Amino acid sequence: MPREFTRAERVSDAVQQELAALIRSEVRDPRVGMVNLTEVQISRDLAYGKVFVNFVGDRDQDQIDEGIAALNGASGYLRKLLAASIQLRIVPKLTFIYDETGRRGQHLSALIDLAISKEMPSDDAASESDDPQSDNEEA
Repeated sequence: MPREFTRAERVSDAVQQELAALIRSEVRDPRVGMVNLTEVQISRDLAYGKVFVNFVGDRDQDQIDEGIAALNGASGYLRKLLAASIQLRIVPKLTFIYDETGRRGQHLSALIDLAISKEMPSDDAASESDDPQSDNEEA
């Protein structure tokens, strides 16, 4: 019977939980602000890790780039803290990447809502054409 989860998946889950706590408590850079860690992908050899993040609140692209740059600048410090809290032989080198799925999902949802609102006829016209008794009374 094969294992349910690979070692890299288990390590990525542990790294995600620990990094969320470390960023919240240890990173004091105002460019970072409040961060959500959406996913951590660790390579099979556990040497490299991609940390996908998004920021809470409205930010323009310049602020997002500054926040990612601040997190990548603090990646060595975070790696050292991670090594102290998680017992691993190799602590992965962290690279922070902005995750646009939340923003993209909101945009697509707004487009769908706009298309539905344009497609729906007004309530008065819909009630007149859908009322079967009004057709019988006219005949």
